[in-house]
Amino acid sequence: MNLTSPETLVFWMTLFFLIFLFLLTKLGWKPILTAIKEREKSIEDAIDEAEKVKREMAQLKADNEKLLQEAREQREQILKEARELKEKMINEARSEAEKARSEELAKTKQMIEAERQAALKSIHDQVAEISLQIAEKVLKKQMGDKQKQLDYIKQNLSDLKLN
Repeated sequence: MNLTSPETLVFWMTLFFLIFLFLLTKLGWKPILTAIKEREKSIEDAIDEAEKVKREMAQLKADNEKLLQEAREQREQILKEARELKEKMINEARSEAEKARSEELAKTKQMIEAERQAALKSIHDQVAEISLQIAEKVLKKQMGDKQKQLDYIKQNLSDLKLN
């Protein structure tokens, strides 16, 4: 038997291959398959966890968007209320100013009318006094005579009765 002949080599190689295959299946194949299955399971778990995190992130993002939208709506509502309050305050201030202006204008008109009436009365009194003084001077000059005075009084009395 020649150990280097091709037939012998094939036999020995086949024998060693079968022994190696047997040992590999008994000792190495199960741990390799177990490791592969564990790796597969850990990859699947990681993928599931990633999907779960992805869903949670999507939910958080949706919640954040919802909160942002609510915050925008609240901001808009607050700004709208502030604008309405500003307009209301401005309108109230305008109406109060208009009312105060009207009251002041009425008071001023009353004061002007009172001053005008006082001035007219003063002018009237002065005119009356001047007229009396002039009339007195004229009458003194014209009525220096007693008879003229009596005639004048009678004439005035008859004029008064006629009116």
